[in-house]
Amino acid sequence: MDAVTSPQTADQHSHLVQPSTMEWQKTRFPGCEAKTLLFDRGTGLMTALMRFAPGSVLPDHEHVGIEQSYVIEGALVDKEGPAKGIACKAGEFIWREAGSRHAAWCPDGALILAIFQVPNKFFEADGRVVDAAGQDWDETWGHTAAQRAPRI
Repeated sequence: MDAVTSPQTADQHSHLVQPSTMEWQKTRFPGCEAKTLLFDRGTGLMTALMRFAPGSVLPDHEHVGIEQSYVIEGALVDKEGPAKGIACKAGEFIWREAGSRHAAWCPDGALILAIFQVPNKFFEADGRVVDAAGQDWDETWGHTAAQRAPRI
């Protein structure tokens, strides 16, 4: 899932990512695709372009660390949870505190730049808690310091 960076980067501390050359990757959530721009497997830090088809839903999940989203096209709407009905529209930015939990949907589709300190916890109907890839969250990400980050 690590982003492909350009080998032509002169400064070894700068990593040029060219999303226009990347393929959209399907996720396990119908209608949701991603281009991962940055992914640190040690900490879980991730930045991604996310594309949602009209009506697609990101089911019940918790933001373990701070989550930031800038909506480029469409809208991201809280479908369930304490902020039910709040809509972040094109040109708007929303961030969520560590520990916030909701389900989100994109009624007309969306293109979003999303930044996560650590991968979300998704709550399955059978009681399992997994990451976006369907892996057990504690086994995969329990080591991350971000899960113990103080809330703002």
